[in-house]
Amino acid sequence: MFVTVQYCLHLLHTRNYTAYYCGDQYPQSYDAVEPLDVEEFLMMHLRSGDAELMQELGDFPDDEPDVELVDRECRTVRHSVPLEGVELDPHVRDCVQSYTQPWLIVSRRCQGDGLSAYAERTGFHKLLLKQTFESDIQPQRPEEPVKSPSLTVLCDDEGARNTLSSSDFDLRALQPDPRLDCLLRFSSPEELDRFNLESRHANRQPELFALYPPSDEEDAVEIRPIPDCPKEHMGHRILVRCLSIKFEIEIEPIFATMALYDLKEKKKISENFHCDLNSDQMKSFLRGHTPHTDSSTTARAAIFSISYPSPDIYLVIKIEKVLQQGDISECAEPYMTMKESDTTKNKEKLEKLRSQAESSCQRLGQYRMPFAFATINIMSAISTVTLDRDTTDSDSVNGRTNTDKKAYLPRRNSERFSILEDQYNLSSFKPGIITITNFFKQEGERLSDEDLFKVLADLKRTSNIQRRVKTISVVPEGSVKLDVTPAPDTVAACLSPEIIPIKPVPEKIVRPIKEVLEFPSSDVYVPHCIYRNLLYVYPQRLNIGSRLASARNITVKIQFMNGEEASSALPVIFGKSNGPEFVSETYTPVPGLLRGGEDPASRSAHRAPPPSLHVHPRQLPGQGCVVSRLQWLPILSNERLQVGQCCLPIVQDRLPLNYSLHSPEKLPPQVPPVKWMESHKGLFSLELQAVSSVHTQDSYLERFFALCHALEGKAMFPIRVGEEKVPEHKLEHELKLSIISLSAAALEPLVLFLHLVLDKLFHLIMQPMVIAGQTANLAQIAFESVVSVVNSLHSSQELAKDQQGRNCLLATYLYFVFRLPDTPLEVFSTGQGVLHQEAKYSTMGRATATSVGNMLLQSRIRSSSNPDIPVPHSTEDTEVKDIMVGKVQGSGHPSRMSIFVDASSHTQSSPSTLRHSGRKQFHEELALQMVVSTGVCRENVYKYAWFFFELLVKSMAQYVSQMDKRGIPRKSRFSDRFKDDITTIVNVVTAEIGTILVKQQKELEQAEKVNISLAFFLYDLMSLMDRGFVFNLVRNYCNQMSAKSVSMATLISMRLEFLRVLCSHEHYLNLSLYFSSPASAPASPSPSVTSQTSSSCSLQDQKLVAMFDLSQEFKQQHYLTGLILTELSAALDTESDGGKVQRKAINATYSLLCAHDLDARCSKPEVRTKIAALYLPLVGIIIDSINYLDFTVSDSRGSKGKAGGPEEDFENIPPINHSVAMAIAGNPFNTLARNAMVSMASVSGKSCSTLTAEASRSLLACFLWVMKNAEQGLVQRWLADTPPAQLGRLLELLTICVSCLEYRGKQSSDKVSTQALQKSQQAKARLEEALLGGMGARGEMMKRVGANDRTLGQRENLRWRKDLTQWRQTNDRQDKSKAELDQEAIIGGNLATEANLIVLDLLETIVQAVALGDCKDNAVGGVLRVLLHSLTCNQSSTYLSHCFSTIRALIVKFGDVLFEEEAEQCADLCQKVLQYCSSCVDSNRSQACATLYLVMRYSFSSASNFSRVKMQVTMSLASLVGKSSDVREEYLRRSFRTILSYAEEDSEMQATQLPAQVDELLKNLNSILLDTLCETPSLMCVIEYAPPPALLAFLCCGFLLTYHLPVASANISANVLEESAVSDDILSPDEDGVCSGCYFTENGLVALLEQAAELFSNGGLYEAVNEVYKIIIPILEAHRDFRKLATTHDNLKRAFDNIVHKGHKRMFGTYFRVAFFGSKFGDLDEREFIYKEPGITHLPEISHRLENFYSQCLGDGVLEMIKDSTPVDKNKLNANKAYIQITYVEPYFDDYEMKDRMTNFEKSFNLRRFMYTTPFTKSGRPRGELNEQYKRKTILTTMHAFPYIKTRINVIQKEEFDLTPIEVAIEDMQKKTRELAIATHKETPDAKMLQMVLQGSVTATVNQGPLEVAQVFLNEIPADPKLYRHHNKLRLCFKEFLLRCGEAVEKNKHLIASDQKEYQQELKKNYNKLRENLRPMLERKIPELYKPLVKPRMENRDSIKRHSFRRTPEESS
Repeated sequence: MFVTVQYCLHLLHTRNYTAYYCGDQYPQSYDAVEPLDVEEFLMMHLRSGDAELMQELGDFPDDEPDVELVDRECRTVRHSVPLEGVELDPHVRDCVQSYTQPWLIVSRRCQGDGLSAYAERTGFHKLLLKQTFESDIQPQRPEEPVKSPSLTVLCDDEGARNTLSSSDFDLRALQPDPRLDCLLRFSSPEELDRFNLESRHANRQPELFALYPPSDEEDAVEIRPIPDCPKEHMGHRILVRCLSIKFEIEIEPIFATMALYDLKEKKKISENFHCDLNSDQMKSFLRGHTPHTDSSTTARAAIFSISYPSPDIYLVIKIEKVLQQGDISECAEPYMTMKESDTTKNKEKLEKLRSQAESSCQRLGQYRMPFAFATINIMSAISTVTLDRDTTDSDSVNGRTNTDKKAYLPRRNSERFSILEDQYNLSSFKPGIITITNFFKQEGERLSDEDLFKVLADLKRTSNIQRRVKTISVVPEGSVKLDVTPAPDTVAACLSPEIIPIKPVPEKIVRPIKEVLEFPSSDVYVPHCIYRNLLYVYPQRLNIGSRLASARNITVKIQFMNGEEASSALPVIFGKSNGPEFVSETYTPVPGLLRGGEDPASRSAHRAPPPSLHVHPRQLPGQGCVVSRLQWLPILSNERLQVGQCCLPIVQDRLPLNYSLHSPEKLPPQVPPVKWMESHKGLFSLELQAVSSVHTQDSYLERFFALCHALEGKAMFPIRVGEEKVPEHKLEHELKLSIISLSAAALEPLVLFLHLVLDKLFHLIMQPMVIAGQTANLAQIAFESVVSVVNSLHSSQELAKDQQGRNCLLATYLYFVFRLPDTPLEVFSTGQGVLHQEAKYSTMGRATATSVGNMLLQSRIRSSSNPDIPVPHSTEDTEVKDIMVGKVQGSGHPSRMSIFVDASSHTQSSPSTLRHSGRKQFHEELALQMVVSTGVCRENVYKYAWFFFELLVKSMAQYVSQMDKRGIPRKSRFSDRFKDDITTIVNVVTAEIGTILVKQQKELEQAEKVNISLAFFLYDLMSLMDRGFVFNLVRNYCNQMSAKSVSMATLISMRLEFLRVLCSHEHYLNLSLYFSSPASAPASPSPSVTSQTSSSCSLQDQKLVAMFDLSQEFKQQHYLTGLILTELSAALDTESDGGKVQRKAINATYSLLCAHDLDARCSKPEVRTKIAALYLPLVGIIIDSINYLDFTVSDSRGSKGKAGGPEEDFENIPPINHSVAMAIAGNPFNTLARNAMVSMASVSGKSCSTLTAEASRSLLACFLWVMKNAEQGLVQRWLADTPPAQLGRLLELLTICVSCLEYRGKQSSDKVSTQALQKSQQAKARLEEALLGGMGARGEMMKRVGANDRTLGQRENLRWRKDLTQWRQTNDRQDKSKAELDQEAIIGGNLATEANLIVLDLLETIVQAVALGDCKDNAVGGVLRVLLHSLTCNQSSTYLSHCFSTIRALIVKFGDVLFEEEAEQCADLCQKVLQYCSSCVDSNRSQACATLYLVMRYSFSSASNFSRVKMQVTMSLASLVGKSSDVREEYLRRSFRTILSYAEEDSEMQATQLPAQVDELLKNLNSILLDTLCETPSLMCVIEYAPPPALLAFLCCGFLLTYHLPVASANISANVLEESAVSDDILSPDEDGVCSGCYFTENGLVALLEQAAELFSNGGLYEAVNEVYKIIIPILEAHRDFRKLATTHDNLKRAFDNIVHKGHKRMFGTYFRVAFFGSKFGDLDEREFIYKEPGITHLPEISHRLENFYSQCLGDGVLEMIKDSTPVDKNKLNANKAYIQITYVEPYFDDYEMKDRMTNFEKSFNLRRFMYTTPFTKSGRPRGELNEQYKRKTILTTMHAFPYIKTRINVIQKEEFDLTPIEVAIEDMQKKTRELAIATHKETPDAKMLQMVLQGSVTATVNQGPLEVAQVFLNEIPADPKLYRHHNKLRLCFKEFLLRCGEAVEKNKHLIASDQKEYQQELKKNYNKLRENLRPMLERKIPELYKPLVKPRMENRDSIKRHSFRRTPEESS
């Protein structure tokens, strides 16, 4: 009664479970909704037209599991079972049945379809078309300098390099490319669209995910591994062939016995293999003792098995011979003293020895004696053997060989040997021959295994073992030769250890190979699966020395007796070599028993257990008498096998009668009495070992099996169990006790007999036992025992588990072995006879065991757990009975399990016994036991729930297979009580999972495993039970988990794994009711009549929008899909550690779509359309999550990318308005400005967890798959109703798709160079982006030659961006072969092409959807932007063809809109098209030419549009040619010719001015191409040294300032004024629409100026920041924008602080003059430039760089560098060479300029004049004496002021003047004086610098120092009056110089330390000496300079006398 109450409480608890766990911790939308009644819904649709579509996906209504009987694989030709006709013990019968019955496997059709699709597509890449990518056709190698294509025209390969000018080239002389025939033939846009659609859909790849890399297997929890089929355990197998056994003399037969020994474990690990290699002559000696020879005994090769490899395993070869007179030493003497070479000398002795041996063989041929043995370390041997080199003696004896080969430990269930796995390779070692030449004599006193292990230990320890062990022979010819090879899986002519042939059996009779049974050194945990029953007898010691002192030559004869008669000896002992296969007696070697020998004397096949083992010790007739002693041992004692050590007494006389009924120790007194030796003491020691799959050799298991079998058969009470006798009234107690005690059994025997144990326990769960009218309850105890066994196996560290934590042994049992306990009558063959398995136990009465079971059939209708529970009666019993009878009669399916037939039907033949409802089923009993379990049992049940879940499922599947599936609906298959139990179990398991998550965080892994087990349980139930019921279980799980107080990330992770398993169901699509989704028309998702009849437009619109939303109605109808998409949406909005949850959610969705895509059942387009409609809400989820996507792959165009590292410097993000920032980038969407997006998200306060690049790619692939397969009309109607903002986000998403799925390029298999190169490439890409990016068409219109479009060069950057591609980790590509790289390139190219074509399809749909809408203009512009962005990526020719077709269609349909409203995008289009016009791929070039001509043609209708297009094309070409690596001028000219051909062939436009206009435009373009290419090459070689922020700032400022604020911005750059002077005839902003852009506004100006200020600050030009803000501040003041004013003044403060703090530490530029000479340079000849280099650049650096660059352009040996700065005479130059002269220059300022240029910045900013000096003498030498040293100053004026957008500027003016020697001296002295003044008056004086300047000034020893200069020029007054002033000026310079020297000496006095006083004194002394030497010269004045200009009039006394320095005319004359 207690059980019933408890059961009812559980049901009550179940019904209130959901209400108890409801909570409001998570949003209500996250809770699972109530599902539909799936069964009713399906039945309704089966009656509708959707039934046919349902059949497309695997015959969904008939998806029952198949229960199949699969014949087990038998290695041998027959099972090793007892012979036919033998009555078997019940336990033996069960064993035979268990080891021979077929496997029972439950499988489902279509299971795993799609999941294993990747494995089936190994050659898929061979079917793909190879896509053509321009980057693959001409790969650029980074390690080799690229020759500039722009200079190719200037220098050909033959050396005759001529310059081409615009007048030298006629475009019409070129051959045009083929034109597109279809360019102008379409009469309407609709026809054009239809043609483009057909072209795009031709040759498309239907399966997108077949091209996509598979997802990470870590998240593939839905893959439930199928366990390995049970099979016989085998370790590593080694095949050893005995090739020869030779000694120097051959006088007698010898026999070999081989076995393996483990020295470490001190254990013999194999049985003996007997080998006989004697010659026919030697065999003839034994003919009398060999009645016949079976072929199985002729084996000379054996297969040894090693489960646990170890370096201490030895192969021991024991040599025996026929027994002879004398001891072993005497018998071995001839082998040590005689040789075959001495035949003539010892011929008589040898003949005599042979004669004696023949005589011994005739008399004693059946007896053997030990002779010798040899050993070899098997591990050392297999690592050193080769085919052509034998192992040396020291190798074989000592085992000291090199272990070069690594080995493999077999994949075992044990974990403790995992460390040794890689040490020894026993599976694939190289075969070889081992020759052993050292034999050790066998000594009679050392025959035991203990003695052998001592010898092996000595062999291992010492290398000179020969000194301690006596050897027989060391002659070269005495040897044993072995061939050792790894044994293959199948060996022909092989015999099992039971001497049964193993498949395959050869047709011809050949010498067999024997498998040697292994005795593993440690436990092996593999259940028995074959019948094996072998007994090994080891005689050890015979202690009779005190009685028989002279006893010798003692042997033991062993027999297996089946009775007491002599004829009862059974032939079950395996024979040895060259004899009978089985013998009835065997003998041990002699001598060997006084001290014991442990070789097994007998090996018996224990098929039918013989009652006793007879042992006959006897003394052989060595001295003419035979003494026999007798002894016996019963094999079974109390029904238990006798194994282990035994010490038996010996009978001196014959045995008494009926001795076999007793053991020797307990023999009762006999008459006459038995004569015992030594008073009945134990004298003979032996050991018995059994290798048996019948005898458990465990007391607990034996007792359990014995009591179970006591219920069978006709046993009489009391029943003997072991030593006890169990009466009837104790049977129940003893059986329960034995069941409980099973957990105490040892692990190894429990595992070995696991299948039998579990089968018996499951029988007991279902089998009520009725004793004396009372029903015994065994079910609960048996169930608890099962739980205990399961817990023991899981808790053991020795047993393996799979990745889901399932014990492999239990999983194997469930999958292959388990069958219902009440299995039907089955008939199976053992090869010998037919056995019948009964379906019930026999009955049993009070006196006998047969009457107790009479009431069992009556009790079958009652539950074994609670017999009081009444059985519900069904009104359909009669109908069901009739159905079942019909099933029995009509079923003939051989692979399905037969319908259950009760045992009574065989006796009564009553059809009424087929009533299922009248019997408790196993699954119901099991579920009930799980529900009512308590305590530790309950904990373990739910801890290892997977086992009981799979047990339930398999039992339910077998139950269902016995029913008529068509006659019984799913709702009626299982009782309501069973459903309640299942509900309770699911709820309790869910609660356990939640409890672990909340309270036991450390057990998270356990919770995950239980969670997955529960998911698989419901996954299986969906194939068996009512699907609506299962969906309710899923709902309960989800809501119950949501009620737990766990983190959102943990909750989503658990639910995701749970749902991922459910969604992997083979009928998931039908379970999600995909066929009910409206793929083409927006019908109501629910089958309500009202919604179907509604025709309201607004309602239809709502339905259409709802199809793309994750609504409650969608979740209810498409239940599993709604749940998985809900988890995805929640995961994308959740922050997690490293994005783990997001990755899991995306991978789950990806795996689902991948399975659909690759499932053969979903190949039809209409099916795919329906499936895509099921996932339409995914589109909205992805669009809403666009901010989380990572599109690093295309971010190389940004100045900062994610690839640079996870840390981003957000402080450096310019505070620009979002729209203005996008305008700067030229991108309508924020797809290339991740930093700005992140900063915006952070400002708004919303968490933004960016996905990884791989996760982003997977999510976008899902999006593309849905859009690819969705019905286009449905998508078009949805897009038509989409708001503009949402449409913009969709276009942005498409832009990201193009970037993320871009083709990464084919990589070479060669290793790429070092990281330095990669860093330089990334730096160059970023630098180039900063220099060239951000301008778009605006900069081109402004004629900025150096400016460039933001997207230009992206094709050049393709190679640099490969390291940013997020396909996979690029590092692991290094080890891939060329074939693998080619395969990846093919698949990657097709993936990129297909993805872009899907984007193109969607763009076309967008255009068609919004063609009539209000946002047509914006949408068309957005579409064009996406198309242009795709052109910047690496695209295939296939895609480019379709992309250009779409662009042409846009131009045809929306030309006016594009030319008027999207002028900037059209400018970008012109540039992209021009770029492809220079492509080396013909098809790309043809498409680009056609597109460019169409742009010209359709813009010609409007004069302003055509004028703008001409300007755009011209500016695009001017900017393109600056990228020399992209422009291929020969292809570009050919494209110009093709466009010209279009114009000439366009018949419609011949009457217009278009052909002439096109001709004129192309001529101008050709001129620009030729002229610009001659000027720009060196720009690229120096461009990387420009400061990027400063240059980009000039771009931004120049954009607006030069045209709208020239005066205000003049202080920023001197270039502003002159560049603003552009006349209207050159550029008319109003007419040409230059300023019609949306960014030519006040806000746009402020944003650009703010960015310019920021970039100036980054570039170190802080003074320019102030000038920029001077323009901004008045605008902000006018708008009262005080917040921005505060920010502005903060920025100004930082700029001024930087000026103050950095001061003179700021490094500006270094300048060089570069002059080109030679006709090879073309237009560069005799032109000079000023190059601006970084602050610290030396002349050799720039010289080396330019020399390398132009040498590559012009060829080797053409370029020469002029080393000096002297004027170059061109007439003296070689006309066939080119020359470059480089000179260092300094900024030059006039005296008046120096008044305004006070700071270092002012002296380095706005520079246009530079100077360099050239020393020379009149004699022509550059250097000379002081009085003849002249200097020429050259002043160069540039076209523009530095800094400029270019790093080199043309020189437009050159001035020169010469300085006389005295003027040179004046300059030098002034320079020295300035250096002294600077060093002296520093704020922080530098003593070292001051002393260095002083030492060069006052030290007299300095060459051409101040003193020498004074002596040359001041010693005498010059004779030439013109030099008077210079003389006086030099004198004054020296005066100032001395003054500064004095100050410096005094300053140094205060700076020096105490140890520098002598140095100071020396300086003072030198200074005084210099002053004294200079005094006379400085005091001497030139009188003429001091004469008055007018003579004084003496008469005028009032006049003031003054002397003028001005000379009078007379004086000057």
